[in-house]
Amino acid sequence: MQPLAQLQLSEELTKLLQSVHHIRKINKGSYLYQEGQDAAELYIIQSGKVQISKMTPDGQELTLRMSSAGEVIGELPMFYSSSKYMLNAKVVEGGEVAVIYKNELEKRLERDNGLAIEFIRWMSHQNRKTITKFRDLILNGKKGALYSTLIRMSNSYGKITTSGIMIDLPITNQELANFCGTSREVVNRMLSELRKNQIISVDKGIITIHDLDYLKTEIHCENCPVDICNIH
Repeated sequence: MQPLAQLQLSEELTKLLQSVHHIRKINKGSYLYQEGQDAAELYIIQSGKVQISKMTPDGQELTLRMSSAGEVIGELPMFYSSSKYMLNAKVVEGGEVAVIYKNELEKRLERDNGLAIEFIRWMSHQNRKTITKFRDLILNGKKGALYSTLIRMSNSYGKITTSGIMIDLPITNQELANFCGTSREVVNRMLSELRKNQIISVDKGIITIHDLDYLKTEIHCENCPVDICNIH
């Protein structure tokens, strides 16, 4: 499992989150939680991958991040007596999660102001990542959402090659569409345009970006730090 310290948590908060209550197996295609369900647990992913998403009013699925080993999910509905999960957590690769009971974590944080501040700082960091994604979608539309997603993927999975930045993650056009909150047909058209203009190329689901500056210029990229501009 990836050390929690890599998630910018303090040593004390890391130890607190690692004092988990039990381990649960997760199967591909199942949900850890869905929007509207009572929120009683947080999870630290031990293995596998979990897609965090939100359904838009028109029924489109908007993928906010892909979480893997070492990441904490289910963190949003903290300190609400009748809290509900605000997002969906779908298992896309089976594995295991460590379960933390929300009410027990809240009690510990209430007793320790220092830990509470560290937790708030980490939560603010997570929220900033989500806000920047919504910013790209709102200000630049579907095209901006796609270009932003490609940039984020290059930061998360990019490998420098002689022809450009290869995103070392096979991904379908439907999965890309989910990151953009749009249809596969719309993404197909935008990708075709990028290939035609030699901005990207696609080989067996692997995307190589040949002109990253073009994508950044089109969405007025603010060059956020990599720990913000990624898909995790």
